[in-house]
Amino acid sequence: MAETQGSGDVRVVIKKYANRRLYNTASSSYVTLEHLSDMVKQGVDFVVYDAKTNDDITRTVLTQIIFEEESREGQNLLPIQFLRQLIGFYGNSMQAFLPSYLELSLATFAEQQERMRTQFATLGTGGGLGSGYEEQIRQNLAMFDRAMKMFSPFAYARTDEGAAPQKSAEPAPAPSTAGDETLNVLKKQMEEMQAQIAKLAKR
Repeated sequence: MAETQGSGDVRVVIKKYANRRLYNTASSSYVTLEHLSDMVKQGVDFVVYDAKTNDDITRTVLTQIIFEEESREGQNLLPIQFLRQLIGFYGNSMQAFLPSYLELSLATFAEQQERMRTQFATLGTGGGLGSGYEEQIRQNLAMFDRAMKMFSPFAYARTDEGAAPQKSAEPAPAPSTAGDETLNVLKKQMEEMQAQIAKLAKR
């Protein structure tokens, strides 16, 4: 069994039962989180549904996979400070903007991974990372900062040393006292942000 998307792509449907077992409806077999992790790495698109309620629990299962990977010795990808900052964004006024920002950042990194492999191969032969790699990092940081300035109701700036973003000297616009007006402004900013991200992703 598979789910057909609007673009014609097919996603494998995984069912999760009350006993926590995962069932791959395409292969008619039970699978583990490790199997799903391999599927992700192979580029296989899948969606996970709760077998009883039919709720989409894909996000929860993917988060469990990340937890399992992070628990393995030598497999850590997420720095502790990053995790602390990520947790800090839950309930934060910037929470709605962060997912698209992270998605854009990681998509850009993925597009450039072949160049990075070449740079690391050069490092292995004693050639060092080289100015090209460092310049690419600077360009990425500059692009991400521009994105945050466009999408955020606040102004952010990054120091030359690559420090965490800070509020700029320019005062942020005073928030509206009317709750409905503020909500409408945020909705409009979200729509503009999504449009800008789509344009940046196509460059």
